[in-house]
Amino acid sequence: MLDLESPRWSQLSHAYGSAADIPAMLRALTTLPTSEGRNEPWFSLWSALAHQGDVFEGSYAAVPHVVAALAIAPDRADASYFHFPAWVEICRERNGPSIPKDLEAPYFEALRRLPALVAAAVHASWSPEHLGCCMAALAVAKGQPAMAEAALELTPALAERYLAWVSEQ
Repeated sequence: MLDLESPRWSQLSHAYGSAADIPAMLRALTTLPTSEGRNEPWFSLWSALAHQGDVFEGSYAAVPHVVAALAIAPDRADASYFHFPAWVEICRERNGPSIPKDLEAPYFEALRRLPALVAAAVHASWSPEHLGCCMAALAVAKGQPAMAEAALELTPALAERYLAWVSEQ
C-alpha cells in the first residue's frame, strides 16, 4: 500500500490534477465518517477519484486505504466503504487507465479482502442500498464487474420485476 507520506502521491492524478491532496482525506477515514450527503472527506474523495464514471491512477492508490479503514470496524462502516472500491474496479474495467505497476499488487489485494469484510459486517443492519454495495464488493472481488454494477442498480422493486420476468420465460 502506498504510504500516505510518499511523494509518489503528487505524481499520481485525479479528476482535478495532482493527487497530492488525497492522503489527508484518506487519513480522515480512520474515524469511519459517514458518507451521507456532502460529508467530508467522502464528497471530495468521490469527486476527485471516481468522477462521473472516470477513475485515475490516484483512485487505484486510494482503494487499499479505503479498504484498510473499512477493516477497522466493518460492521460500523457505511455503504461507501464497500461502494467506493467496487465502483473504482467497475470503472477501471469499463474504461479506466492502466494501473501503474507499483500499485497493482496492493490494489488487487485490497479487492481480495472485501469478501471477509462483508462477512464481518453481516450482523449490522443494512438498507437495500448498503446490501447492494456489499454485493458489488463481493462481485468485484471475484472478477465480476458487470454483476457488481448490476448489484449497485438493484432495488427491491427491480428485483421483484426481474423475478417476475424470469418466471415468465
